[in-house]
Amino acid sequence: MNNLQKVLSVSQWTENLFSFKITRPKEFKFKSGEFVMIGLPGKDNKPILRAYSICSPNWSDELEFYSIIVENGPLTSKLKNIKINDEIILMTKSTGTLILDALLPGKRLFLFSTGTGFAPFASIIRDPEAFEKFEKIIVTHTCRNIKELDYSQSIINKCKTNDVLQELTNDKLIYYQTTTREESLSFGRITNKIIDNSMYKDLKIEPINSRSDRVMICGSIEFNNDLKKILLNLDYKEGATNKPGEYVIEKAFVG
Repeated sequence: MNNLQKVLSVSQWTENLFSFKITRPKEFKFKSGEFVMIGLPGKDNKPILRAYSICSPNWSDELEFYSIIVENGPLTSKLKNIKINDEIILMTKSTGTLILDALLPGKRLFLFSTGTGFAPFASIIRDPEAFEKFEKIIVTHTCRNIKELDYSQSIINKCKTNDVLQELTNDKLIYYQTTTREESLSFGRITNKIIDNSMYKDLKIEPINSRSDRVMICGSIEFNNDLKKILLNLDYKEGATNKPGEYVIEKAFVG
């Protein structure tokens, strides 16, 4: 497979957040929710590679990624300057724990994310298989400021306006956004909103339980650990591809 792929588009969401699309080789296969190593040439032509969740659904002809700009970051300090027709290094194999196969059957699927941790869920909520397996999918996104929620909001809007996706997600997809620094309609940490039941009240849904609800988590290390504690107290068991469980968490990188 050709490791170099062309940049098709770049979208700036905030000063520090951007997304971009690259060409997808015909032979490149992935499961919704997986990540892949991508990068740019560095010193002495040694590639600088990082793990990035694939935002595109697995049926898409393009590969989309969502990135934060890390100050002095070896890769993102260069990646932030990419333009259409530039070339990105794409490694050949995708992997990851946030896949449907790692979960036991259930009625509802909760996708909890912070920051760029929304990226794998942008793929999952546009996958027909997810809606075949679950009656409802509840995706949450927590950021510091309202503007930082624009990317996830745009993906949700696509689900509601695209003819094919609309039919798929209609009445089955629920989106819940919260902010932790800027006042908003849903202000506060999602973990607190789960503990005090305000999330369930806002959405008019039953609280999560390990018998019928499955969970995926992707965010900062602190967020991942806090949410894991909540789930363990509710008798949740972690899943893997070789032994499906009631929840999965992305350990490979921090979004």
